[in-house]
Amino acid sequence: MRIDGIEIRHYRLPLDPPFNASWDPNPRRSHTCTLVRVTAGAYEGVGSGDSMLGFAGHEPLFIGQDPFAIERHVQLLDNLQFHYGRMWPLEVALWDLMGKISGQPLWKLLGGRSATVPLYASTGERRDTASRAASVKKLQEAGFRAVKIRFHAADPRDDLAVVRAAREAVGEAMAIMVDANQGWQMPWDSAPTWDFKTALWMADALAELDVYWLEEPLHRHDYRGLAALRKRSSVRIAGGEGNREFAELREYLRHGSLDVYQPDVVWSSGILRARQLASQVEAAGCIYSPHTWGDGLVLLANLHVVGGASRAPFVEFPYDPPAWTPARRDYILPEPVLAAGDGTITLSDKPGLGVEVDWQRLEPLRFGQGTIAY
Repeated sequence: MRIDGIEIRHYRLPLDPPFNASWDPNPRRSHTCTLVRVTAGAYEGVGSGDSMLGFAGHEPLFIGQDPFAIERHVQLLDNLQFHYGRMWPLEVALWDLMGKISGQPLWKLLGGRSATVPLYASTGERRDTASRAASVKKLQEAGFRAVKIRFHAADPRDDLAVVRAAREAVGEAMAIMVDANQGWQMPWDSAPTWDFKTALWMADALAELDVYWLEEPLHRHDYRGLAALRKRSSVRIAGGEGNREFAELREYLRHGSLDVYQPDVVWSSGILRARQLASQVEAAGCIYSPHTWGDGLVLLANLHVVGGASRAPFVEFPYDPPAWTPARRDYILPEPVLAAGDGTITLSDKPGLGVEVDWQRLEPLRFGQGTIAY
């Protein structure tokens, strides 16, 4: 069986009211998704993520090839990424296709460790102390055993006050993570980021509040700074979501920079490299718990890698109602991905990622011509 078609489609869901992402100075008034569809005979694989700019014209590299030749495909996608940006949505589609051809869910193809994945509710907006404390309490009552709070205040003490209020609201029973959002910036964001002393001060303060991890307290390429912070801090240090090269992620391991490794399979590593990295991370006594922020397919792809290969105590579940809900996040799916009442999710035994995209239903939200090759 050979790959006989590749198609890229773009969709946009208007957001009213807008979503005010903590990492973006500009309100988000729409949620844009790019879907990659790969076919082989009667089988279809789907992935999502970045817009795949620059891919047009390179379809012949894959058309006519064995979909299971994943090592070859990943090498070419890495070549393309060097020239044009992230191409991993196509690899996700290829894995989905392989799962559907073989009749196996992706999490089993990747190791089959467990279909049940423990989640943490990952908030996305910055809120005042009272509002965030109330929302974290509601998440706890909904069954989540862990929550992540976003930082990005001009004065870090304002962010710290939010965590203190959240801890007071939920007591000791709920794990709290913090995302400092210092590892990368949006193209239009020129605000200064933390230096080492600020990161160390914050890590010490968060330790007093029993915070489980501090995410991206320094620039993503500051391997030595992160390693020094990790040695001096009693709070776990997390990062890696924005490091595009596999060599960068291995630099974290070489320097001992992180306790928690977070490469997203469509942002950073691809699925094959994610599986390899998860093994190396756990062999080093660390945690592999990927970034999953995006749409429902992005979330599922990362959850399947965890289900196949990771013992992470918690994995990101983007959820911050009313601004960020499964309905908004997962509009490209036939139905949203929901957490169970105990703060976990059980992955499907259906082949591949376990979903079939309803292309006709999405057509009113489609824009642009996309790329089609048969």
